[in-house]
Amino acid sequence: MMRRITKKGWAMIAVAALVAAPVATFGADEITLPHQNWSFSGPFGTFDRAAAQRGWQVYNQVCANCHSLQQAYYRDLEGIGFSPDQVKAIAATKQVPTLDDSGQPTTRPGLPSDHFVSPFPNDEAAKAAMNGVVPPDQSVLVNARAGGPDYLYALLNGYVDPPKGVTVPEGTYYNEYFPGHFIKMPPPLSADLVQYTDGTKPTVQQEAHDVVTFLTYIANPEMEQRKRMGVKVILFLIMLTGLVYAMKRQIWANVH
Repeated sequence: MMRRITKKGWAMIAVAALVAAPVATFGADEITLPHQNWSFSGPFGTFDRAAAQRGWQVYNQVCANCHSLQQAYYRDLEGIGFSPDQVKAIAATKQVPTLDDSGQPTTRPGLPSDHFVSPFPNDEAAKAAMNGVVPPDQSVLVNARAGGPDYLYALLNGYVDPPKGVTVPEGTYYNEYFPGHFIKMPPPLSADLVQYTDGTKPTVQQEAHDVVTFLTYIANPEMEQRKRMGVKVILFLIMLTGLVYAMKRQIWANVH
């Protein structure tokens, strides 16, 4: 038998969901993530185009050396404010695997319609280059990890010295937000690692914020459209409710 939840109960649930700290649960571990103020949060949130473009710069210069974006296209960059000509120029700097007229493997300059070029031709090549580990594809990484953008931001900033008495296994690094805390990926970001074209100071926190904004867009390019549609639907339902109530009052006005 289903238990009925009162209006007050629903209100309490909604408030709890809004104020609760982001928590990522991994098996027996429960990690409380520091919450960040993202421009795209909430029902009216939108992507910060400047941050997303800086995030593309971080991904292109740093993350793309190991991580792929197999489900994204270069044309998707138009959604964060790049012009069609800029996207063509970006794609043209990449070499896309293809076949020549005789069927032999070759490469050609990339096009906006191409998927992002992966750093490795296959998983076996990735394992050989990365000590037996295939770096995860980042196309939908934000959606696939508990905690979403807060988790990725915390992970990128979570490289610290291990607590006293903790021995870090060889070939790993201590990260306070990674499940189990021992991660094979070395710290990917450092201050002044990239030179932002808009003059923003490239601290580790800024680089992490920007690249997470970019990856959130890549994983959810339709987010803004979806939110606008949701607002329209809610407004329509409110108007429809008012009309139905007015019709009910009119129909039953003379019934006692």
